[in-house]
Amino acid sequence: MPSDGLSRCRRIDWDARLRTVASLVTPDTLLRWHRQLVARKWTYPRRSSGRARVLREIQALVARMATENPTWGYTRIQGALAHVGHRVGRTTISRILKAHRQPLVPERPTSWQTFLRAHWGAIAGADFFTTDVWTLRGLVTYYTLFVIDLASRRVQILGSTCHPDALFMQQTARTMVSADDGALATHRVLICDRDAKWTRAVRDQPAASGVRVVQTPYRAPNANAHAERFVRSTKEECLNRLIPLGDRHFRRAVVAFVSHYHHERPHQGCGNAILAPNLTDRTEGRIRRYRRLGGLLNYYARAA
Repeated sequence: MPSDGLSRCRRIDWDARLRTVASLVTPDTLLRWHRQLVARKWTYPRRSSGRARVLREIQALVARMATENPTWGYTRIQGALAHVGHRVGRTTISRILKAHRQPLVPERPTSWQTFLRAHWGAIAGADFFTTDVWTLRGLVTYYTLFVIDLASRRVQILGSTCHPDALFMQQTARTMVSADDGALATHRVLICDRDAKWTRAVRDQPAASGVRVVQTPYRAPNANAHAERFVRSTKEECLNRLIPLGDRHFRRAVVAFVSHYHHERPHQGCGNAILAPNLTDRTEGRIRRYRRLGGLLNYYARAA
């Protein structure tokens, strides 16, 4: 009897709980929760076979090979993949290239980076940078033309003027191709933008000396990135940090920066090396601070 009473009490208590839950959820919801708990109990994590990762690697590799080698077709890419341990069919390579919107071999363009590296050592870049100078006539904009050797990063200033007319451009063009100390004496390719100052007559003078003039696309500063980087360095490190007071002050600042750029400034693109160091590397002695433009440009070396 006590046992039956205990069972009844338990049954009544359980029924009361069910009625409480029934007021909150439906029987279908309870059954769904039950099925989910059972499924979770018997579900074991699967180990990844690595197939998806390999497929992603192959796709990225095919797209990379096609981009870096514009003349490679499906069979050539297939052979290159086989050398690195991937056996891929030509149809699969074609499908991957179409998914990455890579054109066929005759239509695949050569990148500017590949073009520059193929001509490294015989190619130079030319560009202008502007500076607002205070003069007796007020604020005047000066245009400075320079040429940079892409292999060594060395720069030659060709001239600064507030009137970059046809006469100035023709004179600087003749200076560039001078046989003795011209900026293009050892170069065969000159990169410039499509500024109106680079007229046909100006471009014909280097071409007559065997220098091919290549004009960059419109709004593509990266096509002449080394020249653009020199302009940025000149502005950020020197010209934007002073107020040019007259023609002499401006020209003296440009000369000082170019000398600092060549002989004292480490270049990150060249492994933090100095292009043409004046001082020998010493490991002993007091470290001195050398200044240009009153300390606007500094470099440090051990005293002799």
